[in-house]
Amino acid sequence: MKISTKGRYALQLMLDLAVYNTGEPVSIKDISKRQGISEKYLEQIISILNKAGYVRSIRGPQGGYFLSKKPEEYTVGMILRQTEGDLAPVSCVGTENPGCERQEECVTVKIWQQINDAVNGVIDNITLANLVEWQAEKANNYVI
Repeated sequence: MKISTKGRYALQLMLDLAVYNTGEPVSIKDISKRQGISEKYLEQIISILNKAGYVRSIRGPQGGYFLSKKPEEYTVGMILRQTEGDLAPVSCVGTENPGCERQEECVTVKIWQQINDAVNGVIDNITLANLVEWQAEKANNYVI
C-alpha cells in the first residue's frame, strides 16, 4: 500500500489548520506557502474535506478554513480514508470486500489481514492532536 500525494497533503493541510487554529480562518494561500503545495491541488483536497464535514469555510477576502471539530476528534485513518479510500493491502480483506472464491483455502489471506489490522491499529490511534504535539516537539528540538 502506498499513500498518494492527495492523502499525504490532506494530512498536512489538516495539520496546518490545527497548528494555526487562532480563531481566524486560514487561507489556502497561506497553507500553500507554509507547506510548499500548489494552491490548485490544495483546493481540490479541501473540497473533499469540506464535503466530508471535516472543515468549515468562510467566503470573502478575509475568508478561509477552520477545522469542524477539535484536533483530538480526527484520526489519521479518518483523513487518509477520506482521500485514499480503503487502505487494505488487498481487496479480499478490505471494507469493500467483493468476496473471493478462494478465501476458504487461501493461506495468504492471514498475512493480508494481519497487515491490514496493523496499519489500521496505527492510523486509527493517532489523532491530529498527536501530530500537533509532535510538531511542537520537533520545533522545540530545532531551536538554534
